[in-house]
Amino acid sequence: MPGFSQKIAFMIAFVAMLGVATPPESQGLAGAYLAGNQANRDNNYDQAARFYAEALARDPNNPYLLQNVLLAFVGKGDVDRAVAIATKVASGQFGSQLADLVLTADAIKTGNFSKAQAILKGGEDRFSPLMFGLLTGWIALGDGKMTVAVDQFDSMQNPTALRLFGQYHKALALASVGDFEGADRILKGDKNGSLRLNRGSLIAHAQIMSQLDRKDDAIELLDDSLRGMSDQGVTILRDSIKANGIVDYDYVNYAHHGAAEVFLTLARVLEREQDLRYALIYARLAEYLRPDRAEAILLTAEILQEQKQYELAAKSYAKVKQDNPMFFNAELGRADALVDAKKLDAAIEVLRGLIRSHGHVPRVHMSLGDVLRGQENYADATEAYNAAVSMIPSPAPGNWFLFYARGITHEREGNWDLAEADFRNALKLNPDQPLVLNYLGYSLVEFGMKLPEAQAMIERAVKSRPNDGYITDSLGWVLYRLGKFEEAVGPMERAVQLVSSDPIINDHLGDVYWMVGRKREAEFQ
Repeated sequence: MPGFSQKIAFMIAFVAMLGVATPPESQGLAGAYLAGNQANRDNNYDQAARFYAEALARDPNNPYLLQNVLLAFVGKGDVDRAVAIATKVASGQFGSQLADLVLTADAIKTGNFSKAQAILKGGEDRFSPLMFGLLTGWIALGDGKMTVAVDQFDSMQNPTALRLFGQYHKALALASVGDFEGADRILKGDKNGSLRLNRGSLIAHAQIMSQLDRKDDAIELLDDSLRGMSDQGVTILRDSIKANGIVDYDYVNYAHHGAAEVFLTLARVLEREQDLRYALIYARLAEYLRPDRAEAILLTAEILQEQKQYELAAKSYAKVKQDNPMFFNAELGRADALVDAKKLDAAIEVLRGLIRSHGHVPRVHMSLGDVLRGQENYADATEAYNAAVSMIPSPAPGNWFLFYARGITHEREGNWDLAEADFRNALKLNPDQPLVLNYLGYSLVEFGMKLPEAQAMIERAVKSRPNDGYITDSLGWVLYRLGKFEEAVGPMERAVQLVSSDPIINDHLGDVYWMVGRKREAEFQ
């Protein structure tokens, strides 16, 4: 609220002008307010909640503070406390979309569907047609009005995206009351193809097919989705259907499950559009309605990572239980978040634990190797990479990075023959990979070996990544080592333009200048 910030700024300036100490109460209010603003700008929801709450205690009816502390509590995942704040916001004279969202989610969670509908209807002008339409349908279902729910989903026709999501949620609603035939008719689609909007629609449809005793169709559907990709949850579902024929339908069973799916749908859309704040809000509300929904937990954690809130992200990943099919993905995500938070030992502990439960998966060993390599623990990193390589008898093009990474650890350990073999294996899998071409080419230059081949490799890398200063530096340096000093000037100058702060690149340019007689310029490099 501009009036509040102006009041604080004026108070501080006025007291400073008088040359007297700021009263403790005013100082505390101003300090908490400003610290909350900074934390809010940094997406640091924990600190923002603490500082805004402190300021709010001194000015409890300030609508600006109420709105911001509400956002902070939702962002950090404390929706229960956010409900109390949203109630106070809603009692004021200003409308708040966020307060309405929180209170609607709370009413649905507690089974008060008439209250949820009243809040939703009262704030209709503040909600998107997609969210309003889908939530209205699920609230009607929760209130025992199935016909009204179906009619609501069917009324969502234009634009096309509205109709597709309306029909998808209609299918989920039908399945939730046991009408698997009706749900299947919608999900298999029409002449334009199946209604496959997301990963959830795939899982729901496979479960529905199994309930209809269509085991082979369900397996075929899941096998098609797994071609060229890895998904632990989908794989487990396929194997369960293959072994048992029928699996329980548990994707969406109740109205609050459906509402959680609405919020999750919106969170995914907004995350793709890089509207991370509101994506996080919707993901948190989805998790609030359905705490066991691993997809909501993972999306929340991924958004927090994008916002550089690594410790909050790690806490979110840790919520996925070990018996959940998404546990493997969650633990890999948690390790990544801990690496981003510079907590490498904690990341290694997570990955070693994952090896105990999923030691047969090469990616776990590779991830451990990457973290150990980041710690410059090259011997243990090589051992982890060896374990991963041993599990891949026929490497595919996508495995190039594993050999590249192991080549680096061999090179750092002084085992050049093994390193070169790995780099060349990586190039067999991905012949034009610029990182491998540059690393191998530059290493050959440093060893004074096969310099013409090294030059050709680095030229290919530069062609692929012309704006990479380090690769451009490699080209200049190989020309220098080949005695082509005049030719080396252009690439070295270009490298310094691209990465002006790197001391090694500047030294290389100085060496080149010296050899072409530009000694005064060389001295300044």
